[in-house]
Amino acid sequence: MSDHGMMEKEEIFSKVLRAGRRTYFFDVRATKAGDYYLTITESKKFTNDDGSFHYKKHKIYLYKEDFSEFNEILREMTDYIIAEKGDEVISERHQKDFKKEDYSSSNNDAIESNESSTDSDSAEKFTDINFEDI
Repeated sequence: MSDHGMMEKEEIFSKVLRAGRRTYFFDVRATKAGDYYLTITESKKFTNDDGSFHYKKHKIYLYKEDFSEFNEILREMTDYIIAEKGDEVISERHQKDFKKEDYSSSNNDAIESNESSTDSDSAEKFTDINFEDI
């Protein structure tokens, strides 16, 4: 492959964000004309039945002419989510300090104290199941 073909794939500047089973790669790359663009890649790890694993990747190419509007909409969306739901993660599956035994013991305490259990309470007992791993 020519040097020019290799230049097209060259990463100029990169950052990685590890987030549980997902990893996000932010890469500045060069076009054939020598201008820069951004790729954002989400890589998610999946485990096979035999214990081996594979990754699924999704990539976004973002060019300079779209930066301003992209940043504006991204900021608007993230601000909306924080304003509506706060910055605390609601799903215990995504909380790094969540312990299953703490959750189950608090449910047992609630039942023992004769608090009524609703359908949503019983559904919550099963939120720790990860169907993607089955």
